[in-house]
Amino acid sequence: MSRNFTLAIFCLLSMFAKAQINDTTVYKIVENMPRFPGCEYLSDDLKARNDCASQKMVEFIYRNIRYPEEARLQNIQGTVVVSFIVEPDGTVSNALAVKDIGGGCGAEALRLINAMNDAGVRWIPGNKDGVPVRVQMNLPVKFRLEDPKDYVMIGRDSVYTVLDTVPVFKGGEEALQSYLKTNITYPDAWKDSCAFGHIDLTLLIRPNGETYVLDIANYNNLGFDFVWEAIYESHKMWKLWEPAQYKGRPVGATADFRITFKPQGASCQSRWQKFEAAEILANDGIALFNEGKQEEGLKKLHDAVNQFPENAQFRYMRGQALVQMQRLKEACEDYSYVRQVLNIAEVNQLAIILCGSAD
Repeated sequence: MSRNFTLAIFCLLSMFAKAQINDTTVYKIVENMPRFPGCEYLSDDLKARNDCASQKMVEFIYRNIRYPEEARLQNIQGTVVVSFIVEPDGTVSNALAVKDIGGGCGAEALRLINAMNDAGVRWIPGNKDGVPVRVQMNLPVKFRLEDPKDYVMIGRDSVYTVLDTVPVFKGGEEALQSYLKTNITYPDAWKDSCAFGHIDLTLLIRPNGETYVLDIANYNNLGFDFVWEAIYESHKMWKLWEPAQYKGRPVGATADFRITFKPQGASCQSRWQKFEAAEILANDGIALFNEGKQEEGLKKLHDAVNQFPENAQFRYMRGQALVQMQRLKEACEDYSYVRQVLNIAEVNQLAIILCGSAD
């Protein structure tokens, strides 16, 4: 192959790569469509990841939507359709109400979409030929004036919030803790470390007993190996739960539980004991705060955070106390940290509100 021919091929490849990088085309359909964030831990199951992303998006919308007073007074109901672009960096732009029902509903739907950027929500961008590109999305936002239902829709699941009986692990709480103690394994790659902490999970228990992880809170920012172990074992709980009951039939409902990863090395035991003592401090602090002894309770929370400043749960507990005391600048610092570790939509939004109020 001649040198000139090789150089020509190189130039063509460079031009192609540059064209991809500078691609400002707005696509409507690509190989991998944009996805609402929060479900990347389900890396091996595309369907589960997409279902989870849809549920997260619905949660964000209906947790943050405000029914316009004008629409309420005029009994306006219906669906607003908003068009917007998901940019390669995951932000949204060019929001437009392509279908409006009046009464301020269109403006509220637009506010909701634009609030994603302010709340730090970053979509997983659409992908074409392995490159993130701009993709247009259309999102229906429903406005309904009705009595609240006994359930919410999460993806295709009806998840009941009004129940006759809640989901129960077969054998009760003691059996659940025994199962976790027997089956949860401390990751081999971390056996020489002193990494430890809690991971809280929200599990959807379907009517047939099937389990599905809806949410996960990794307070100590443990690595992927720990998160994978927690999710893997949780999905193996198939048929180990008695589903919730509503009006004489099994229904979908959620169950919360905690997985604790405790290091086994003798050199780590003193630090683990210190962590357990800090947990007692934090819980005592909240108890005192709720009894009206705010300063005394806050001091215990300070002590817990000072010992383990990387623990998002301690920071979240103290941040809540500081908000109630109207010490917004300090609360802003705690919520900003929690936002980085947990990436929960409501925490993200509250952090922005708090930090804006504190300026």
